[in-house]
Amino acid sequence: MLSQFTSPFKIRNKGIMGMNQRNHSFIGRYNDRSKYPLVDDKLKTKIVAKKHGASTPTLIGVIENQFSVKGIHKMVENWPGFVIKPAQGSGGKGILVITSHKDGTYTKPSGATVGKAEVERHITNTLAGLFSLGGKNDVAVVENLIKFDSCFEGFSYEGVPDVRIIVFQGYPVMAMMRLSTSDSDGKANLHQGAVGVGIDIGTGRAVRAVQFDQPVTHHPDTGKELASLQVPHWEKLLEIASSAWEMTGLGYMGTDMVLDREEGPMVLELNARPGLAIQIANGAGLLPRLNHIENLEEQIQYPDVKERVAYAMQQFGVYNT
Repeated sequence: MLSQFTSPFKIRNKGIMGMNQRNHSFIGRYNDRSKYPLVDDKLKTKIVAKKHGASTPTLIGVIENQFSVKGIHKMVENWPGFVIKPAQGSGGKGILVITSHKDGTYTKPSGATVGKAEVERHITNTLAGLFSLGGKNDVAVVENLIKFDSCFEGFSYEGVPDVRIIVFQGYPVMAMMRLSTSDSDGKANLHQGAVGVGIDIGTGRAVRAVQFDQPVTHHPDTGKELASLQVPHWEKLLEIASSAWEMTGLGYMGTDMVLDREEGPMVLELNARPGLAIQIANGAGLLPRLNHIENLEEQIQYPDVKERVAYAMQQFGVYNT
């Protein structure tokens, strides 16, 4: 309910974690750098996720060199919608979403169109490393378009909403939903203007929402009341997020997931260096929850996925405390 939405700026000095502390005390301490390729490369992420029983968007194909760029049109001819993304991209950079195409004209979520040459140029830039971590040469991953669950109708504008869950030592500790807007050009990127909605770990219900770090109560484009957001399949999403610890061996990470109306919960990406804006969206600091997990008694430290999720839901739920 709207009365439960409160200003995130009331949380100052209440366990807020900064970038330096994140890098030193959690990423540096709990993430073995040799395991980064599992999450920095989206192809490797898909392989490891499927190996552990998690669904991912269907892979249409991969373009690895300039010689193959023009083959994109043949590759997608039988796919109504698709996404082209850099395998080693970050922060949503370099993602081209096509919702439909006909006779060499490709339509984006906004309704704007691009031609064959522009699609090919985008792939060429991807291969050259324009969007990749460190500017390294990359490959272009082509995936089926996600059909987001109708329960999110009105909560996102021209883009697929996703769920980010921070997982520490296998425990889901904080969550938010990222909703695209006209400002964010249909991308679920908070820095570009997407809305971040803090989600209660215990119930999957909205806690509060922000855009550009300022509190909001309704989606700026659709007018949808954000406090009414309730994420379905919540426990399943938490279990998938929790299992990313076994998938990768990374102790501190962000798991990005979507709800496809046909396939259900899917792993979109895994992130070894998740950002900190999730604290603003939730109006709560990460440190108390991370410290709690660090201080768990040995006998309950590393139970199985379902046990970890049940513990986190009880311990960190806003509405059941």
